[in-house]
Amino acid sequence: MRLVLDTNVVVAGVRSRTGASNPLLIAGFKGRFRWCCSVPLFYEYEDVLNRAEFLLETGITRDEIGVFLTDLASTVAPVDLHFLWRPQLRDPGDEMVLETAVNARAEAIVTHNARDFGAAPDRFGIEVLTPAAALRRLGP
Repeated sequence: MRLVLDTNVVVAGVRSRTGASNPLLIAGFKGRFRWCCSVPLFYEYEDVLNRAEFLLETGITRDEIGVFLTDLASTVAPVDLHFLWRPQLRDPGDEMVLETAVNARAEAIVTHNARDFGAAPDRFGIEVLTPAAALRRLGP
């Protein structure tokens, strides 16, 4: 299964071991799904995870985030953005997630904010799932 993880799922998974986001990240690192990521989306992951407020809140160091991002870079399936589909969404920040999913021919976008994507992903045959729904789809 080809999935694109919204930044909020990555942040939630790094922040806490409770909830579905953390086991979904682990499943991605174990290769249980094809984690698709474009360069702009990866840079957003990096930016948000390195923000001072996130580091202070979690107690994670920049070095630890660096190790996580290095491991992530070797795990994800890189997606070249051949086509830009803007504007499709209300929030311009979510456009790169949708564009990554469309260009990756992903089955789903995994996010905590499904409402932000509206009907746009459906026009491209892409589902929008919560982390819990994605885990259920992956099975045991």
